[in-house]
Amino acid sequence: MRTSEIRNKFLDYFAGKGHTVLDSSSLVPHGDPSLMFTNAGMVQFKQVFLGHETRPYVTAATSQKCVRAGGKHNDLENVGHTARHHTFFEMLGNFSFGDYFKREAIDYAWEFLTVELKLDPERLFVTVFEEDDEAYDIWTKEVGIPTDKIARIGAKDNFWSMGDTGPCGPCSEIFYDHGEEVAGGPPGTPEEDGDRFIEIWNLVFMQFNREEDGTLNPLPKPSVDTGMGLERISAVMQGVHNNYDIDLFRGLIEAAGDLTGVRLGDSNESDVSLRVLADHLRSVSFLLADGVLPSNEGRGFVLRRILRRACRHGRLLGMHEAFIYKLVEALVRQMGDHFAELKESQANVMQVIRIEEERFINTLDKGLKLVEQAAADAGEGGTIPGETLFALYDTYGFPTDLTADILKGRNVGLDMDGFTSCMEVQRQRARAAWGGSGESALPKAVFELREHHGPTEFVGYTTQVSEGVITGLIRDGEMADSLQAGDEAWLVANQTPFYAESGGQAGDTGVITMGDAVFQVSDTKKMLSDLFVHIGKVVSGTFSSGQVAHFAIDESRRMAIRRNHTATHLMHAVLRSVLGDHVKQAGSLVNDQRLRFDFNHFQPVSDTERKEIEARVNAAIWANDVVDTRLMSQDEAIASGAMALFGEKYGDEVRVVSAGFSTELCGGTHVSATGDIGPFRIISEVGIAAGVRRIEAVTGAAAYQSLVADLDVLAETAGQLKVRPFEAAEAVATLQGKLKETEKELTSLRARQSTGMLDDLIKQAVEINGVKLLATEVSDVQDMRDFMDKAKNKLKSGVLVFGMKNEQKVQLVAGVTADLVGRFHAGNIVREVAMICGGKGGGKPDMAMAGGTEPGKLAEALASVAGVLSNRG
Repeated sequence: MRTSEIRNKFLDYFAGKGHTVLDSSSLVPHGDPSLMFTNAGMVQFKQVFLGHETRPYVTAATSQKCVRAGGKHNDLENVGHTARHHTFFEMLGNFSFGDYFKREAIDYAWEFLTVELKLDPERLFVTVFEEDDEAYDIWTKEVGIPTDKIARIGAKDNFWSMGDTGPCGPCSEIFYDHGEEVAGGPPGTPEEDGDRFIEIWNLVFMQFNREEDGTLNPLPKPSVDTGMGLERISAVMQGVHNNYDIDLFRGLIEAAGDLTGVRLGDSNESDVSLRVLADHLRSVSFLLADGVLPSNEGRGFVLRRILRRACRHGRLLGMHEAFIYKLVEALVRQMGDHFAELKESQANVMQVIRIEEERFINTLDKGLKLVEQAAADAGEGGTIPGETLFALYDTYGFPTDLTADILKGRNVGLDMDGFTSCMEVQRQRARAAWGGSGESALPKAVFELREHHGPTEFVGYTTQVSEGVITGLIRDGEMADSLQAGDEAWLVANQTPFYAESGGQAGDTGVITMGDAVFQVSDTKKMLSDLFVHIGKVVSGTFSSGQVAHFAIDESRRMAIRRNHTATHLMHAVLRSVLGDHVKQAGSLVNDQRLRFDFNHFQPVSDTERKEIEARVNAAIWANDVVDTRLMSQDEAIASGAMALFGEKYGDEVRVVSAGFSTELCGGTHVSATGDIGPFRIISEVGIAAGVRRIEAVTGAAAYQSLVADLDVLAETAGQLKVRPFEAAEAVATLQGKLKETEKELTSLRARQSTGMLDDLIKQAVEINGVKLLATEVSDVQDMRDFMDKAKNKLKSGVLVFGMKNEQKVQLVAGVTADLVGRFHAGNIVREVAMICGGKGGGKPDMAMAGGTEPGKLAEALASVAGVLSNRG
């Protein structure tokens, strides 16, 4: 049975049992910054399990795409070397939110495995939590599992929790027995680490809420969360023991083999590389399709690291040019029918991968050179420092085993202890970056407010002022009964006209009043998905919980935001029309100052295209079309042609905003008619990542002020040039022509001066043991390497060392003419000279450069060269 058939059979089975089948959520867990990537099927239901969100269904089933390659869950280094480690995998899951519980979950799992998939019950082994008699009895007395096929396991493996506190409960795991010919024993035995018994499905029964003191209180609505790895069950169904032998991976590995000319079985090393390519291709492609972009931090850094690891394995297979991007087509054939976002993003995914590959190929070549340089700096019998090894690993993708392989046969050691220390520092930084963020960092008071008072109702679509009951006050992270003048705090109410930051739109500011009391709102944030928190300071008076207050947003600021937001929609539609349908939003920011829009595009927007985009948006504004907003189901909205941003979270009922030729799903605030936007101006267009561009623009008063500022600059420039404004461009072009001529003359003059300086310097050369030596200080040299080349040509035969002071630093260059390279080494000479000046350096035998931090010792350092020649003459 093919992998795609197993996926469909699973979803169809649970649909037949009344489950709502949902699409996989994005690999970027939107609204949950505590996670780097979506790493389990329950992530998209986290708020439901916590009781902070309700859905129109009580049971669900998904095939969730997951990535484990960063943060706490990181399988990267094991990929390719084991049978079941992946950075990307699919998790099949069925979920109950207070509907069915243990009996039904167990029955469903058993029926699906033994009836739908027709697995032999004799090859299935079950575990339950050691204290869970209920699950044990269901398995043994109702399902009929023999007692020798079930084991009671402790909390370490069979008790699941969402965190230190919150929903938790016992697990029941189902294992598949691959047979006696495979080493290993059942779970709970000393031999359990073998590969004979493989876990294929985990049923989690969430029935308790763990308090801070460890107390377990029964949940009012016990729930079920299950997870079955699609790759693992596919291996079972296809009769293979290694996940990389299933049809999905075979297709990708064969495509990689077609490009590299290497096949599985050629060698153990090449097998690992082919599996890494197949796995990493999936992670990189799906992350890109979900809007993650290569960068040097966070998720983008992990993506770049995965891709560079794949590139290195491509190099090990003999590939010296970009090729991984060509494999995307094979991946789309395998998985594009189920994951539409992959098929829709294929062109962009291929383009970004190709650009990143080409960049890294150059980096890889540079890394190889750096390995050679590090070996030369270490010298015969020396050791490459751990910091250097880590830089090669972290920046250039050189694992220490590759560095060791390159240096095999040479007498150069590696400081592995130092490397390990650097790796640990990086891990600590990663844990700090991801461990303390997100919901775990919210005060307990926020959860209490949401639990006791429910969500905040937003009334700001139709009004800018409203009354509201204060449901909670939070000061210094703790609940407060009242606030006094000067208190900085968070204020929560049952309803508000203040828009909370969401979807790229900035949160509202304004004032909340209660009689003479005034609370100045500096920002509005959305927490726990639907709790609006007003952040600010009490200016005067006293605020108390339970009292009615008056809420008024800053109307002029909101209007500026609305202009920019509607203009963003218009520009998005125009970009797709002018540049192509491949254009998709990759990020946005809308505030009262400007709009910023990131989008997928492969090259800079030309001046002609930029002018056309600006003109079309302004034309849409002048048309003064009514901006219409309607509520409808998500399916109806998509069918009507509304554009949805993949990865954004939408409810069953969505808000569709239509403005002229633009129709999008959007929860933000907008103008009533496009004419309200006023003038629109693009102020910048730049590239921010491979295949991603950023446009910043202004509207309304800001656009007018931008235009006035530009006209003022033009008038001032024209005045200085003593021409009229419309003649300024021609006058500047004339000046530029004259400047180029002057620069040519200056370059020619410097060349003549350099030649004259060299003639004088050559006369200062001295002879030591029959070898000419020129070691002297120079100044005003633009290019030390070029200067050294010319000096060597004039001297004909000899050793040369030049030093130049540059503020508080020293620049050194050493050269040895071709006839003396066998006797003297420029890299060694410059290293010894640099040490006297408080620096270091090295290089090739004929020319090398170094730096120093003690200019006062330059004369002493240059004088030392004579001793070097005397000792080696």
